[in-house]
Amino acid sequence: MAEPTVRVSGTVLASLMFQHLNSDSDVEGLVLGEGRIEEQVTISDSQADHIHIEETYNVQKHIACHRLNTLYSSTGDLNMEAVQKMLVDNKRESVIGWYRQRRNTEQQMTLREKLIHENLKNVLSNPHMIFLLLTPSKVTPSGSTHRMEYSAFISRSRRFVNVPILITNLGLLEQLAYWKVSTSCSAAGYSLTMKKHGSRFFSSDGLLKEVKEVNSMNESLQVELQKSCRDVEESERLVEALQAEVSSLRRRLKEKQQKEATEEPEPVRSSDQRNVRLQESVSSLSCCPLFCSQTLNLQGFPLPDVSTATQVNADSPPANRNRKRPREEPMGGDRKRRRS
Repeated sequence: MAEPTVRVSGTVLASLMFQHLNSDSDVEGLVLGEGRIEEQVTISDSQADHIHIEETYNVQKHIACHRLNTLYSSTGDLNMEAVQKMLVDNKRESVIGWYRQRRNTEQQMTLREKLIHENLKNVLSNPHMIFLLLTPSKVTPSGSTHRMEYSAFISRSRRFVNVPILITNLGLLEQLAYWKVSTSCSAAGYSLTMKKHGSRFFSSDGLLKEVKEVNSMNESLQVELQKSCRDVEESERLVEALQAEVSSLRRRLKEKQQKEATEEPEPVRSSDQRNVRLQESVSSLSCCPLFCSQTLNLQGFPLPDVSTATQVNADSPPANRNRKRPREEPMGGDRKRRRS
């Protein structure tokens, strides 16, 4: 049993959405592409041969009608002149179906659309026609967000079956998925232009000439990046070693300070030191003769201290004790007046 699938590129789907959102009414047109039926046979020793049939329709482009109801009449009959006018340079064999976009409706084919689809199959002699239905709707009342739903239908014995649609984007495909996707429809003028000017831009292996230069530049950049990474790694290891050394030195310094703090005696308080210094200053000043009390004579001169005089007499050699003390005369010729 064949399992039909429809493949649409992201570019074609975006073009359909853009065209519909920029129009004031519903849009319809023809779908061009290629249909392919592949038969895969799986051979194994445990069971009989298994045959799997894949029916794939690759949508490559679309042609929109300028106005509604130009492809068919009010009774659903197909207008071949309008179809030929729309195709222009494209072949009839490239038509694989048609599409319609209508707003705020359900994902179901109407009776009129089913009749037009059957007539299109008979006129173009293609029993494998597909029908694409796109129904956008507003999600928010302000119309800032829209939702686009799409589905594909194919008729089997006048019964329409919903066919899954696969969007061929780069991020969603496996490595060999693009081998099964056919190329887009190209005009003859495009092929001639590519043959004429392709040698100027493409190399012998089919790649752009600038691609090789970009690849070589990328390789050199990768080498420089790896070198920079190695330098950064070495510098980081050096920083880690220096940090470990600094931590060990700090730990040793802390241990040494703690050890010296336990061995040193308790320091004298600053107040006690100031008191001791004050006592020493006072005692030194008390020994100075200028700060001691002295005896003065009538003229106001200080007399020698008795203890000092006794010490001086004791140190001096013995003299004649009977010797009379010379009489002191008052200074300035003044003599003391005797009291009568």
